[in-house]
Amino acid sequence: MDIAFIIDPIASLDPGHDTSVALMEAAQAAGAQVWVTEISQLLIREGQVWAAVTPIQLSPVQLVAGQWQIPQPWFQAGAAEWRPLNSFRAVWMRKDPPVNTAYLYATYCLDLVDPQTTLVLNSPAGLRHANEKMYALQFTSVIPKTIVTGDKQRIREFVQQQGMAVLKPLGGKAGEGILFLQAGDRNLNSMIEISTQRGQLPVMVQEYLPAAKEGDKRIILLNGEPIGAVNRIPTGDEFRGNMATGGRVAAVELTERDRQICQTLAPALRRDGLYFVGIDVIGGYLTEVNVTSPTGVREIDRLNDTHLGQQVMAWLLG
Repeated sequence: MDIAFIIDPIASLDPGHDTSVALMEAAQAAGAQVWVTEISQLLIREGQVWAAVTPIQLSPVQLVAGQWQIPQPWFQAGAAEWRPLNSFRAVWMRKDPPVNTAYLYATYCLDLVDPQTTLVLNSPAGLRHANEKMYALQFTSVIPKTIVTGDKQRIREFVQQQGMAVLKPLGGKAGEGILFLQAGDRNLNSMIEISTQRGQLPVMVQEYLPAAKEGDKRIILLNGEPIGAVNRIPTGDEFRGNMATGGRVAAVELTERDRQICQTLAPALRRDGLYFVGIDVIGGYLTEVNVTSPTGVREIDRLNDTHLGQQVMAWLLG
């Protein structure tokens, strides 16, 4: 029962925050041997995809007085070896964004993994299909007013109509490049020109949701079903709630509206093989669908005394 994780260099991960580590710990606790590799270590030979994989033994973090205590060292690595990915029970593709050319080529490699022997999650085709900003646009009943364009005049008109708006690069991550736009701002033209590379690159512009001050809710979905949530609240003068931008986290309950949003997404997520997903909800509106390496499990477990990784592995290995 071997499980491979395609990740960034393991030594660069934060075991007290990174969901990939939580999933690896849960896999190990379920009796699986955990192996790690990187997208640069994939190989196609005679129609099969291989990887230089390294066996890992983890020393799990412990929750003490509401904080994760990290053993040192928190993992031990064995000797790397080349193995076909078809020899694994599952392969997790959890390389952090950006979704660049190397990332896309890696998904093409993973297309060659035999689904009869090995589950790749999330699906390589699903990862290519689901841009984390654009994917939400198909669910028009649960998203805020949104346009996608590189046309400065259209963006200006939208901001004038809404009064306030949020501009998001389509390939951004962790809140990078997100701008608050306001009608009458003398810098508005410059911000649009810089973000769109003078009209050559489309961006997403959404109505500003005042509820963002109260938090940006991250909901973790497993095979279309919500299993946990955490609220990320902006701090100081920052309007973004992303943890990477200093957002404070707090426990939060799922509302009926949250469940309605999850039910709206579930058929498409299952169709596209997007088994482990993190969606962002502000004021009852879906704003993003995170599919590459959604995080939040450590924070949810810490705040709610849950074990989401165990739920995920029970589903995966059951």
